[in-house]
Amino acid sequence: MNRPMNRPAPRLRLRSAWNTTAALLILAVLLFPVYWMLNTALQPESSIAATEWFPASPSLKNFDTAISTQGGSLLTSFVVALGAVVVCLALAAPAAYGLAQFGLRGGQGIVFATLITQMVPGIVIANALYSAYAQLDLVNSYLGLILADASLGLPFSIVLLRAFMVSIPSEVVEAAMVDGANRFTAFVRIVLPMSRNALITAGLFTFLFAWSDFMFALTLNTTDDVKPITLGIYQFVGAHVSDWGAVMATAVLSAVPAAILLVVAQKYIAAGITGGSVK
Repeated sequence: MNRPMNRPAPRLRLRSAWNTTAALLILAVLLFPVYWMLNTALQPESSIAATEWFPASPSLKNFDTAISTQGGSLLTSFVVALGAVVVCLALAAPAAYGLAQFGLRGGQGIVFATLITQMVPGIVIANALYSAYAQLDLVNSYLGLILADASLGLPFSIVLLRAFMVSIPSEVVEAAMVDGANRFTAFVRIVLPMSRNALITAGLFTFLFAWSDFMFALTLNTTDDVKPITLGIYQFVGAHVSDWGAVMATAVLSAVPAAILLVVAQKYIAAGITGGSVK
């Protein structure tokens, strides 16, 4: 005689319901600023004190204003962030592989020192860079801002990639070298493809670091020649403090690329972080 399937006790069901309710409430609190930002952006000529809870007559007028005034800043941020990703990965990948596979003396100390660099306040680095940039004529330049923003993600990328590359068997690289590849070719054709998830994760975080950077953008630029969106919003608030709809529309537009990248690359992020921590 088949036994009836065990059903969860009422107490367990009640606890599960309470946990779900609490999680939804916490999520609502966390997402409320995002909703209010979008809600304000959809209400034309809205003031910060008279914004309705729901946009009764939604309009895209504020987004037109944001694009016309801050479109160039969005493009600048995109170029700078992509450039920072390229520079960061080009430096972090070989550095991480060397620390992971070459058995360098003092390698653990180097990794620890790399982590320590992330504790240095950004304003200290920005002030030091400004003096060097002034001598190298890199102030108010795309290259200067790309190099500065790449430094934001470099320590994290080295640590993450090293944690992943430690798990790559050295026999795989040696087999490729037996087949005629040199060490650089083996690194490019064997190690990098095997580290795809970690590379995507490091690149995404570097992009987000560069996209949201404000300190370097403010310190290393004295003109509007290179103005990322973070600096654009800062100046936009000062110039249009009464037009909060346009300000919020600009903020919404600045959040869209990061949100899209996080959604598209979330499975690679999970695989990259998990692979580096488990292996």
